[in-house]
Amino acid sequence: MTVAKPRLVLGSTSRYRAELLRRLCADFEQCSPGTDETALSDEAPPARALRLAIAKAEAAASGLHDALVIGSDQVAELDGVTLDKPGTVERARAQLAASSGREVQFHTALCLLDARDGHRLTHVDHTRVRFRQLSSPEIARYVEREQPLDCAGSFKCEGLGISLFESIDNEDPSALIGLPLIALVRMLRECGVPLP
Repeated sequence: MTVAKPRLVLGSTSRYRAELLRRLCADFEQCSPGTDETALSDEAPPARALRLAIAKAEAAASGLHDALVIGSDQVAELDGVTLDKPGTVERARAQLAASSGREVQFHTALCLLDARDGHRLTHVDHTRVRFRQLSSPEIARYVEREQPLDCAGSFKCEGLGISLFESIDNEDPSALIGLPLIALVRMLRECGVPLP
């Protein structure tokens, strides 16, 4: 008797996360978890990322009984202060000016929820990005060209954002884009999905 392969569901509408997941498999569903991402008072950035990744997986798994559901969230931090998605050109420029010549930490959390039995696997990747000294014209050109208004930290490292850095230090380069694939592969294999 053949056991049915579980559906794979990405609890995110992020095109960046979907592009990353397509590196592993093309057959997955994508849905909006509709999670409130408001920070809790005195919540550390890594804890916020993990709480939201779990909440997104749980929301996306609602009503499902045969799926592996992926939730992920990323929180950027500069000197203990969270850098949210800027939303406007002015805020993006201000975030990059504040990050100039400094180190920003990115906490990318992952939750894989097995809706078949409720089992949950989690992981948090920590990335340190050192920005080079950025001039105001460089920041303005970058923001105008890439419009990184929906990205924590106001850059896209998979694009021109790489030109803003001196160094990146982490275990998984895909985590900085928004979905730690090395940890995800480990989790999927643990849940019986053969990769590669």
